[in-house]
Amino acid sequence: MSLSVGVDIGGTKIAASSVDGDGAIRYRARRETPAQDPEAIAEAVADMVTELSERAGEQQEEIGAVGVACAGFVDAAGSTVLFAPNLAWRDEPLQERLERRIGLPVLLENDANAAAWGEFRFGAARDVDDMLLLTVGTGVGGGIISREQVVRGAHGAAAEVGHLRVVPEGHRCGCGNRGCWEQYASGSALEREARELVRAGSPHAADLAERCGGDAEALTGQQVTEAARDGDRAATELLEDLGHWLGDGIASLVAVLDPALVVVGGGVSAAGDLVLGPARAAYARQVTGRGHRPFGALVPAELGNDAGMIGAADLVTHRRGARSDAAGR
Repeated sequence: MSLSVGVDIGGTKIAASSVDGDGAIRYRARRETPAQDPEAIAEAVADMVTELSERAGEQQEEIGAVGVACAGFVDAAGSTVLFAPNLAWRDEPLQERLERRIGLPVLLENDANAAAWGEFRFGAARDVDDMLLLTVGTGVGGGIISREQVVRGAHGAAAEVGHLRVVPEGHRCGCGNRGCWEQYASGSALEREARELVRAGSPHAADLAERCGGDAEALTGQQVTEAARDGDRAATELLEDLGHWLGDGIASLVAVLDPALVVVGGGVSAAGDLVLGPARAAYARQVTGRGHRPFGALVPAELGNDAGMIGAADLVTHRRGARSDAAGR
């Protein structure tokens, strides 16, 4: 049996897996990311592919191609990482580096696009043709599938939805601009607001202060979620606020894209209906033409952290198959 490898390169870790044609993971590998050394990143990925190939070979299976999900802007050809905010990639010819090392076809894809494809093919959106994926974690990422195709744009930089400006002259964003959506609808935003509440010494934040030992900077989004699950009102309100920001933004995106389904993944989605409930309410309240049009449901992602790997592995298989079909005509 021929397998494909999906690799997900993030700012702190590289995860890889061999994936079969049904989207099932067969073998896994993991390395720390040498974030400031492009050559070392390529070496680490090549080493993981070799490890997975050897494990596949033990079962009389082989690796046919490699799909790589990258946390950055990838050109439309799937060959070069144009820019990555948390890695030392600037016009990085990663496809060439990897193919030279491993001797297999390689396709690069933006990590959110890859995750969207994974959910579209094998996860929450497998029954629709058009969908929007939002990855809500430290920031807000996006992936769009339209008519069963990944929407990459003319230059490969489409779907950077977290950088829609929603508050002119608002909070400064890591992209350099002010007022980006991810400054209000992300895990970073949740932590910022929770820490501010603790620093203010509000009695309303007593439980949160206790959870972080009075050190506001040590307070995490996970602790806020845990407090909300335990019934703390301040934590619940913070998650509701995040959900409202999320839902408002989704309504604007739906006005442009009209997807059959909106899928929300990423770390913040682990809060479940504490965030998704308010998000659904805000979305339904703000969507254009409400009451007189259908609009896609908002649902949680199903593949978790594996979505990018599975999507990248399937995308490279999908593209190779499309090229073979075209050559045969």
